[in-house]
Amino acid sequence: MPSILFEIKNQVAVITLNRPEKFNAFDRQMALSLQKILDDCAADKNIRCIYLTGNGKAFCAGQDLSELAKENAPGFDKILSEHYNPIVTRIRNIEKPVVCAVNGVAAGAGANIALCCDITLAAASASFVQAFSRIGLIPDSGGTFFLPRLIGLQKASAIMMLGDKVNAPEAEKMGMLYKVFPDEGFATESMKIALILSQMPTKGLALTKQVLNLSLSNSFEEQLKAEDTLQLMASRTKDHAEGVKAFLEKRKPNFTGE
Repeated sequence: MPSILFEIKNQVAVITLNRPEKFNAFDRQMALSLQKILDDCAADKNIRCIYLTGNGKAFCAGQDLSELAKENAPGFDKILSEHYNPIVTRIRNIEKPVVCAVNGVAAGAGANIALCCDITLAAASASFVQAFSRIGLIPDSGGTFFLPRLIGLQKASAIMMLGDKVNAPEAEKMGMLYKVFPDEGFATESMKIALILSQMPTKGLALTKQVLNLSLSNSFEEQLKAEDTLQLMASRTKDHAEGVKAFLEKRKPNFTGE
């Protein structure tokens, strides 16, 4: 079986981590495969949203530690520079919304990949664990960047240092993710959000993502300038013209992603 499953549903690219016997933990082949699939999604104009989830009981348990015990195993420098950093960078830079549907436990790098997505959803029984401290490591895969910005420095520090398991309802309450759905029907409800996004103005969403990325490091004045520049770009899209026309004609817009 391939380590990642891929299909397209109504302009939504469905990416499923598929090592359920390993709780979808990453090995090198799986990490490189995900990078290739994300590149393909970025290049395909027919794909207007990406939906990332896991197969089985877990979303992703992070790094497959058994790979590290093998002869000629990759070192952490290689694992970060060639596996996880390229994955989270692609997710943040891809000009399409990325919905992460956390179906079960998300631990280590798996948790931080989920947190870097544009909209993160979780099943009620799912949980998040910054498991790094339990084996003497520091959080990686962008976790030290995103988690403090999502929930604040104090909570992020405690969760990362203590290795506490955070259940999905608690994660939603503290702002770690967007919404929790009951386990029954989670796949359907989370996919609905991806399908909605796939019918929205894709270029406008991409520019929204870009300006949000800039907000993470810009000053207030720099952010206002970025808004000016990117709003002008958004105003020149076909979807903006269609949205205004549909509003004036009192009908539902037909966005094409252009």
